[in-house]
Amino acid sequence: MLSKYDEFPVHQASRPFAHIPSTDLSWDDGYYFGVFSAEHKVFLLTGMRINPNADMVGAYAIINVAGRQHSVRFSRCWRQQIDTVIGPLSYEFVEPMKAIRLRLEANDSALSFDIMWTGVAPAFEEAHHIAETRGRITTDQTRYSQPGVASGVIEFDGKRYDVTPGTWSGARDHSWGLYADRKPLGGHHEWLPPREAPAVPRALRFWTLFEAGEWSGFYHIHESPDGEQVKMNDVFGAPFEGNLFNGWQGPTVALKAARHELRFKEGTRIFTGGTIHLTDDQNRAWTQHFEVAAPPWVVQTMGYTPGSWKDGGTMHTYHGSETLAMEWDDFDFSEQPFLYTPYQPKTGRGATSAEVLAAFGLGSGEKIHGLEFLVRTELIAPNGTRHRGQGQVENFIQGRYAPYGFE
Repeated sequence: MLSKYDEFPVHQASRPFAHIPSTDLSWDDGYYFGVFSAEHKVFLLTGMRINPNADMVGAYAIINVAGRQHSVRFSRCWRQQIDTVIGPLSYEFVEPMKAIRLRLEANDSALSFDIMWTGVAPAFEEAHHIAETRGRITTDQTRYSQPGVASGVIEFDGKRYDVTPGTWSGARDHSWGLYADRKPLGGHHEWLPPREAPAVPRALRFWTLFEAGEWSGFYHIHESPDGEQVKMNDVFGAPFEGNLFNGWQGPTVALKAARHELRFKEGTRIFTGGTIHLTDDQNRAWTQHFEVAAPPWVVQTMGYTPGSWKDGGTMHTYHGSETLAMEWDDFDFSEQPFLYTPYQPKTGRGATSAEVLAAFGLGSGEKIHGLEFLVRTELIAPNGTRHRGQGQVENFIQGRYAPYGFE
């Protein structure tokens, strides 16, 4: 079938865009957008993900206000309307790679918004993500990430937030290909040989997008249990990469190395702040300080994992309507860590709570915490100038991590 995208001379396969060069049920394509204000302790996030081999598109719109997290989820079949619209939620690419209108029209949930997300610098194309097990490619994905600002309005539970650049910043990424198993779709691993243990497991991930005065940037760090930055056979791969940007026309600074001094809430692995020491490709030293501004938001309510939808499914599964399935819930995540119980499957499909928790490296009864942090930040340039702003940090530590004494 043809879609409006087939009008443009950008095909990279012999088929129309409605077809993709893979039959894997884990192949998908989609977006994440963040809009946030450290001053207001508000983080709005929305994302949309298309799974063409399941003929599904799913999405979410979430607001976290100082730990209260309201999550709205959307789903429909994909090919009947090949467009970035699901019911009241829509993304309009006013100027590709720069200006995107994010709208959630008034609906029965407590959340709506009309936001113009605007990039403050070019997108950064990350090193290609690739991983395999027993000769099978399990990750084969392209991703780009971009810092931004936002303008518009958010309405939540009777309160209006006027979103203006200077007070509100933004982060986003777009990725496509194979990333990770999209359970409960895909193969049944209980009938397959065990997955190969990675030669070097990933223990730390530190990812950030930020805006700080005239500078903005993106970088991520991945380290082994002993704190080594080495290439790994997993969904992220790159040990370290990133850029600092001075607007669209100013100089772009390529980063080549990073070391860190992170702080955590006592007795937990919850990031509270820290300092990153950066070295650029001219061997100049940059320093960046982070302070967490609000309790982290929690990824488990987005819809990616089994049990995140009330029927026990995910954004990739069918929820009883080809045209629009929509649901929402409200949580108090102001105190973390906390016990998390996924929604249980009602049809015999899906995963049990124990299976979902195991996917996060947790056992039944173990507490979890958010991994996505709203931060205030200060970037100190090699010439000593200081640039203050805000950003998003994703930080998690899995298993043993010797540099900070985690067993």
